[in-house]
Amino acid sequence: MQHKKATAESPTLVVTPNTILMIDKLLYYDTELFVFLNSLGSETWDGMWLAITDKLTFIPLYAVLLYLLYKKFGLKSLLVFVVVIALMVTFTDQITNVFKRGFERPRPCGAADLVDRVRFIAVRCGKYGFFSGHASNTMAAAVFAGLTLKPFYKNLIFIMVFWSGVVALSRIYVGVHYPLDILCGLTFGALSGVLFYKIAQLLLKRFIKAE
Repeated sequence: MQHKKATAESPTLVVTPNTILMIDKLLYYDTELFVFLNSLGSETWDGMWLAITDKLTFIPLYAVLLYLLYKKFGLKSLLVFVVVIALMVTFTDQITNVFKRGFERPRPCGAADLVDRVRFIAVRCGKYGFFSGHASNTMAAAVFAGLTLKPFYKNLIFIMVFWSGVVALSRIYVGVHYPLDILCGLTFGALSGVLFYKIAQLLLKRFIKAE
């Protein structure tokens, strides 16, 4: 059988054994780091981390941030922010789901070879975990809020990023995500937060400040 020569019109992706070996090593170290971090947990702190990982826990925080946006920018601007935030959350959620369905990496709580090595205390496990929706959503919110309110509260973004990191860490603690899931989720969330911050600024300039 004659092989066609690769051209610019028909590119080919070559996965070498070395590439596969590197990926396997990365996943191995990721798993071992997860097992180490997850094993640090104890029943004494389980309640606190379960509260941190619960999405409903931080509704008061979101309410305070919306109030600050209203206080500093006014009602019309707040409406713009609410629309942009809704779009940002939808975008981040959907892209996260695309990655989960695309990579199909099982969560550690669902990995048969880790049954005896995982402290699984979450309410539910879920099927795929790459990458973390908690990490991406909280980081997107943190970066968006931090950048938007930076002229008034210059250190807020550092507090928000720290908060997002703690929430992300809770996903390892309760046994549903690997560190790589968290790292990629945080990275994507940060990029998403910057993108929608810029969109919000453009909309404010176009529809609010022009009045």
